[in-house]
Amino acid sequence: MFDKPVFVQSGDTLIEGITGIEDALEFLYSWPKDRRGVIFETALRACQRAFDSGYPLSAAREAFCGFAKSARIYEEVSTASPWTIPGNRGQGGGLSA
Repeated sequence: MFDKPVFVQSGDTLIEGITGIEDALEFLYSWPKDRRGVIFETALRACQRAFDSGYPLSAAREAFCGFAKSARIYEEVSTASPWTIPGNRGQGGGLSA
């Protein structure tokens, strides 16, 4: 789990809270192939390394934040709002890919 969630715009109106490495990887894996680039690849590698080994979660979170900001989907949210959805996209708690 990240020390605090990363909020990203998911779809046109929903804000999704990415709470950990598994959420981040699922989000990145579902990202459209035609919108991937160097910053996406960096975030994906960082998250994969954190999942597979002792790579710091904080570094993976920062890489994911950098990707979200570059993709213009990062949302500055101080507290959870009624329109946010939790992570765990594949377990019925969030959006399906």
